[in-house]
Amino acid sequence: MEMYDDRACELGEGPLWHPLRNQLFWFDIIGSRLLTRTSEGPREWQFDEHVSAAGWIDDGRLLVATETALRRFDIATGDHEPVCALEADLPENRSNDGRADPMGGFWIGTMAKAGGGPKGAIYRYYRGVLEKLYGGITTSNAICFGTDGRTAYYTDTPTLKVMRQPLDAEGWPEGVPEVFLDLAGTGHKADGAVIDSEDHLWTAQWGSGRVARYTPAGAFDRAIEVPGLHSSCPAFGGAELRTLYCTSARQSIEAPDAAQGLTYVIADAGVSGQAEHQVLA
Repeated sequence: MEMYDDRACELGEGPLWHPLRNQLFWFDIIGSRLLTRTSEGPREWQFDEHVSAAGWIDDGRLLVATETALRRFDIATGDHEPVCALEADLPENRSNDGRADPMGGFWIGTMAKAGGGPKGAIYRYYRGVLEKLYGGITTSNAICFGTDGRTAYYTDTPTLKVMRQPLDAEGWPEGVPEVFLDLAGTGHKADGAVIDSEDHLWTAQWGSGRVARYTPAGAFDRAIEVPGLHSSCPAFGGAELRTLYCTSARQSIEAPDAAQGLTYVIADAGVSGQAEHQVLA
């Protein structure tokens, strides 16, 4: 991968390719920033609290997850308003990984700011209601959705397992999740993830400097090297959704060099991704 943007993020995360605007958005969670690039150059917005993930509502608005709420964000003005509270009564927590599902819901994970235990959860916002799906989560990640529209994936990163969850016709979990991918003994940890058009899962692997692709059966297929050691989340975009982006982080690196915390890109990943789903918000 090559550098896409040279603004170093303490914790780059949540890349989102907006399919109507043909534009990439991403976050620096610790820096409380939303970042993008346009034909006019780099642009960013500063928030008063941590921000981590987004879905697209329409051409001009995003649903943005902050540490205390889901908020409607106006891209043109930078104004934002709350949609619903998100663990606002838990000041020790913040939002983390999130993504829109095929039915228009938005899944969002939380975690303790200081780490150190299963204090977070994974929620789903759908048609005005935020509902907890899973509790006892230490580091929520890898939220993504299969090409069949009826399968969700997620991980609690320290468990080294990516789970697969069947969904009902409205996008709610149906039955119990099963282990899709077990990384125990591999030396790799799953961070953010996305599913491509061939139903293969791509996950950034924190501490490994790579994005790895796994088959629908959970077998390793191939990996693309990322110059940032703490590769954090991939996203497909660009023409025909064949461009692969990946954020990275400087966090937890004692003496980060200039490659750490940047956002990276490979022009053709060899396969197309899926268009990001629209959020009903």
